[in-house]
Amino acid sequence: MNHTPIVNSLPALPATTCPDLAQLLQTAVEQAFNAVVITNAGLHDGGPCITYCNSAFCRMTGYALTELLGRSPRLLQGPKTDPQVLQRLRECLQQGRFFQGSTVNYRKDGSSYLVEWNISPVRDAQGQVQAYVSVQQDITARVRAEQRQALLARALNATQDAVLIADEQAQILFVNQAFEDLTGYRSDEVQGRTPKFLQSGEHTPAFYAQLREALERGESYQTTFANRRKDGSLYHAAQTITPLKDKAGATQHYVSVTKDVTELVTRTQELREQAHHDALTGLLNRRAGEQQLQRCQRAAQLECQDYALILADIDNFKSINDRFGHDEGDRVLQRCAALLSRTVRSGDALIRWGGEEFLIVLPGCKLAAAQELAERIRRTMACEQDAVVGTITLSLGVGAWQPGECSSTLLRRTDQALYRAKTSGRNQVAVAP
Repeated sequence: MNHTPIVNSLPALPATTCPDLAQLLQTAVEQAFNAVVITNAGLHDGGPCITYCNSAFCRMTGYALTELLGRSPRLLQGPKTDPQVLQRLRECLQQGRFFQGSTVNYRKDGSSYLVEWNISPVRDAQGQVQAYVSVQQDITARVRAEQRQALLARALNATQDAVLIADEQAQILFVNQAFEDLTGYRSDEVQGRTPKFLQSGEHTPAFYAQLREALERGESYQTTFANRRKDGSLYHAAQTITPLKDKAGATQHYVSVTKDVTELVTRTQELREQAHHDALTGLLNRRAGEQQLQRCQRAAQLECQDYALILADIDNFKSINDRFGHDEGDRVLQRCAALLSRTVRSGDALIRWGGEEFLIVLPGCKLAAAQELAERIRRTMACEQDAVVGTITLSLGVGAWQPGECSSTLLRRTDQALYRAKTSGRNQVAVAP
């Protein structure tokens, strides 16, 4: 096969081709953004050799045109050039097939760059390969950007905090592995969605309005969310959401970093429960009861809202402890607490006031209704028979707030009524005058 070099010109076009079109084609290739290089078809004796390259190829390699013409593209290869890619390239050239690949090449100054090749054979009318045309691109910057992005993704996936990145419309672009682990949602299940699917219903519209207002002002927002996982379970997330702005100050993305604080919140709630509840009965303790009493007192003073009190005492409780032991006494206290919990209204506060004494605070309740409730409690308790102790009875005192009265005065009047019930024979209700 005759391999005639083509020196600094494109392969000749058919005679029927318009000369102006040929000139236009050569100008277009010369001014192309991508590097273009043409070699002859010689595959032996150091070939193929460069017969044409455009300015972009010279800029990419650092060689002048005169330094490249007649030379093999092998002068661009070096230590990091992938031999497997070169072997595949040789096989494609020998078989006259199209080649596409990428590897490391070297510039004239010895610096390396990543090149992406597309090499096509050029055939004559008889189908014989006359030349090879290679379109090349320096992809170093792109690959390094991809590597940085991959490194960032690996770093984000390595962190234990859940990371979410969304666009300016709050549509999710990226979530890391910790997000998947925390929420139970896979990355492909959430991309393109807004984070609303995580909402639990535990927060008011005003809560989310504050979030939106802060982000619209371009401010970071930090709070603790109660969200729901894919399986419906609740979790608590200490979350910081930060708007990312462009040079003009317009928000382009949002980044959310979340720390799972479910265990901390649960423990805090448990401690709060322990601080406000009696360990034996589970009812409010005296400290919490005093707070409930003061709330009703403030509502009475500011809004003239009625409230009433019931003080209940287990009759002969000391003899129960003496006869059956303190374990049975504790069980009797628990049984009375359970009965009272089933009997009072949902908005009432039920308190273990001390020892065997219980206080019921009844917001918005008048004296007659409180007396009726106390009598119902007394009857219900007296009708129950305990397998060990037998009949358990309660004495109860009832009092209702009077205008101008303080809570301590009402409590004292109610306690005096309870004393009358106990001294008058027990298992009865007495009403404070």
